[in-house]
Amino acid sequence: MDTWPDASIPSLPGRAPSTLIWDTASRARVVAARGHLATIYACGITPYDATHIGHAATYIAWDLLVRSWLDAGHEVRYAQNVTDVDDPLLERAARDGEDWRELADREIARYRGDMAALRVLPPDYLIGAVEALDVIGEFSGLLADRGSLYDLEGDVYAARSADARFGSVSGFDQATMLELSAERGGDPGRPGKKDPLDPLIWLAERPAEPHWDSRFGPGRPGWHVECAAIASRWLGVAFDVQAGGSDLIFPHHEMSASHARVAHGVPDGEVFARRYVHAGMVRYDGVKMSKSLGNLVFVSALRESGTDPMAIRLTTLAHHYRQDWDWTDQVLDAAVRRLHRWREAVRRPAGDQHSVLAAIRERMADDLDAPGALAVIDAWAEAALAGPPAKQVESGSGLVRDAVDALLGVRL
Repeated sequence: MDTWPDASIPSLPGRAPSTLIWDTASRARVVAARGHLATIYACGITPYDATHIGHAATYIAWDLLVRSWLDAGHEVRYAQNVTDVDDPLLERAARDGEDWRELADREIARYRGDMAALRVLPPDYLIGAVEALDVIGEFSGLLADRGSLYDLEGDVYAARSADARFGSVSGFDQATMLELSAERGGDPGRPGKKDPLDPLIWLAERPAEPHWDSRFGPGRPGWHVECAAIASRWLGVAFDVQAGGSDLIFPHHEMSASHARVAHGVPDGEVFARRYVHAGMVRYDGVKMSKSLGNLVFVSALRESGTDPMAIRLTTLAHHYRQDWDWTDQVLDAAVRRLHRWREAVRRPAGDQHSVLAAIRERMADDLDAPGALAVIDAWAEAALAGPPAKQVESGSGLVRDAVDALLGVRL
């Protein structure tokens, strides 16, 4: 699947320190990547209603991590999936009387355009579930060969009992797992399952739904095995960071990691993600932003209304990526004003630009503290605007402008 055009990154002097992030699994702040090659897998969209501001905030967060890695001298390998066949997509297509593939293609194209406008660096690999069916089938075959799958009325499930470390990502107790599984697409109440938390691997063919042949019969793959298979194929058995929204901690990231441990026969060693990083949720005027509630704010609609994509990006950067926050007209207006101030400030005499760069790097290395970086630039901009204007644009603050572009992705 084609990704979107790359955004140019200005070259900065020196190197950033190693980036520390909060790891959900270990509940500690840790170095995000220790080797020269830094690898990240981000769970992508289900393309039936994209791209809302929650998507934007999440992918901008991982964009900050990629930019910090690059600034520290890492080579980066980034994979992201697109769940282009799943129940929500099929349900939306049926509701609207639209072909599911046409719906998916349109929303994927919208997503690509929004990400490019927001200057989110594209993943090296953007992999759709449909194009990866052979990879998912091969991975599922490894699970079957380990004896960890069973049939239930034609559907295929993975036995939770096959993985002694199940629960190590989320740390949740049984009651919480059952509650979240029921809320987030699982079927813990289905009769006949060996364990209520056993996840679906292969859904047998249903009437009027797309299906493909496999060793398990005609059908389509489950969600968790999709990401486990794609991440393992394009990044390897072990990689640095699994990233997603906090709503993916359980069951999705728990299940994907469990599948990988069983499939690759690595119960205790290094397998799947070394770190699990999760972004907070975005609310709309105090209410959780969700498709079911119909209170989504779409990036494309904001762009069409004339909102500068850099103001949209700045709105998300004003909140730490792990923080839940509210989208309001006021926070967008504040971002528009900040963007205007910064663009005026970079036309002024430079001051000590190297200290500003060092301070931004320090904040971004500390668990991607974008609000802290914004405060550094705000203080610099206030001082710059208090001084005399530059006689020529070229005499302005080029290093600060480049730092804001390279590290925060905001083009001034």
